[in-house]
Amino acid sequence: MQESWTFDFPFERPSSEAWSCLIQTQQRDLGIFLTYYYKRQGAVVEKVQLKSATQLDSQDTGTLCLSFELIYFNACQDLHETQSEEMKLSFQFDAAKMTLKLVGPYWPSREPDEI
Repeated sequence: MQESWTFDFPFERPSSEAWSCLIQTQQRDLGIFLTYYYKRQGAVVEKVQLKSATQLDSQDTGTLCLSFELIYFNACQDLHETQSEEMKLSFQFDAAKMTLKLVGPYWPSREPDEI
C-alpha cells in the first residue's frame, strides 16, 4: 500500500513559511492521510508537526519528515494509549495547478494465505 493526498497550496513554491501554514490549516486532513497507514492497528493520527526541514530533490520535488501521535482507543477494553511516531513523505509541487501532492512510503501488504 502506498497512499497519496493532494492539497491546495496557495504559495509560489514550498518554503518553511508555506509548510508551517499548510500544517496549521490542514492538520486534520494530514491526520486522516497518515491514519490510512495505521488503521489496521486501530490507531488514529493526531497532532501532526513538521519534524525537520524539507530536503529538495529539484525545485518542485523533495522529501519531508512529519512527527505525530498515534492514539489507540478502545472503550470496551478501557484502553487509551498515545505513542509518538514519525514518517518520511515525498512531495510533488504543481505550480500551474497550485497543488501539493504528498506521497507516503510503500508498505507492502500481505495477501491472505490459501487454505
